[in-house]
Amino acid sequence: MNKILIVDDERNVHYSFRRVLGNEYEVLSAFSGKEVLPYLRDEGLQIVLLDVRMPGENGLDTLQEIKRQRPELPVIMMTAFASAETAIRATTLDAEEYLIKPLDVDNLKHLITTVLQRRQPQPAATASALEMPGADAVPMLGHSRAMQEVYKIVGKSAARDITVLITGESGTGKELIARALHTYSGRVQGPFLAINCAAIPETLLESELFGYERGAFSGAVEARPGKFEFAQGGTLFLDEIGDMPILLQAKLLRVLQERELYRLGAREPRHVDVRIIAATNQDPEALIQTGRFREDLYYRLNVVRIALPPLRERGEDIALLADYFLEKHHQTNPQGPRGFSEEARQLLLAHPWPGNVRELENVIAKTVLNARGSVVTAADLALTRDLHHAPHITDPTGLPGLTIDELFDQEAGNVFAFTERLLIATALERTRQNQVQAARLLGISRNVLRDRIKRYQLHEATA
Repeated sequence: MNKILIVDDERNVHYSFRRVLGNEYEVLSAFSGKEVLPYLRDEGLQIVLLDVRMPGENGLDTLQEIKRQRPELPVIMMTAFASAETAIRATTLDAEEYLIKPLDVDNLKHLITTVLQRRQPQPAATASALEMPGADAVPMLGHSRAMQEVYKIVGKSAARDITVLITGESGTGKELIARALHTYSGRVQGPFLAINCAAIPETLLESELFGYERGAFSGAVEARPGKFEFAQGGTLFLDEIGDMPILLQAKLLRVLQERELYRLGAREPRHVDVRIIAATNQDPEALIQTGRFREDLYYRLNVVRIALPPLRERGEDIALLADYFLEKHHQTNPQGPRGFSEEARQLLLAHPWPGNVRELENVIAKTVLNARGSVVTAADLALTRDLHHAPHITDPTGLPGLTIDELFDQEAGNVFAFTERLLIATALERTRQNQVQAARLLGISRNVLRDRIKRYQLHEATA
């Protein structure tokens, strides 16, 4: 029987795991990182489930020690206090998975089976991959499954000195991801420079990137290095790469292939040691089909692809982000609101957010300045007008899709109940019927959620 080690300071957690896994595995227990060490000498130990946060300890330190002694041993991290930084660091330290409590039993069993089936000896982690910056280095937020997958890709690719292509709509945080890749790489001591290829005229973009020699053109009274040389030893982030002129794409391709460039007016090349991370809000494949982007450059950039989901597809993160931005901008109005009413939270969840996270922050910043009460109300958010032009509201329980105007016409006198039922049904669907996660997503208590489930005769959700 395979042995599984549970590392958690809470005894009820150990009891739960023994009840769930005890028939299939020999379940071992450790209540601290120190108690893990003797078990590492047991060659029969097949997998470790490790809590991130324990009193006076950092689970990532324990993970690092496990990987130092037993690099082939799979470790699944667990936490009730998820953060992007922890997820990325855990993945960089070679954790198999990063799970958020409460755990789904069926998913956990399937994951353990999958990990054990693919288990193969792994080389020891390098020192550069273990020596990571502090946990406050990258301010990214998101508990959704989609963002957890993004963090895993960042963790696995950050320390590898390869090009990365980040795609996603405007406002989804592509530069934040680029900065995370730099922060958790071996180039962290070098510069991180960003340039928006769509914001600089074509006539200036070439000199900005590659630099120029004295006399290269009228006005070039002295030589000047470009962004590639300024980023030497670090990372250069090329935002909106899809808008780069086709002729400059050929020059960029040469830099990627030869690791050298020619300044404008230069006769000799200059060596460059720079990691390239590119991003676009367009479809690269479509750009290639229309002849606006070189296919060979695309393959050079697309070694690792990170696709950022729009905010409307990660609804469980909206409340988390809204709370963060409210606290962040509170300093501009210390007498302003410190929380959201239930109606305001529902309005935030229902809004389509075409501008994504950037739009959400702008709305909250404006609200903090203008709101008068201790909590943000639906009226304070001033989002209703935008919702009139939103896509049809579709209820997963089978209720018809309606625009906001149609909703008021057809559900007169019952608008709030209709909307509340819709939001609760959607939250339950997104969280796979998990009441704890659905309540957290909605910003209400679990007791209130249970009451609404009963009131609206929604199918029973899991605890």
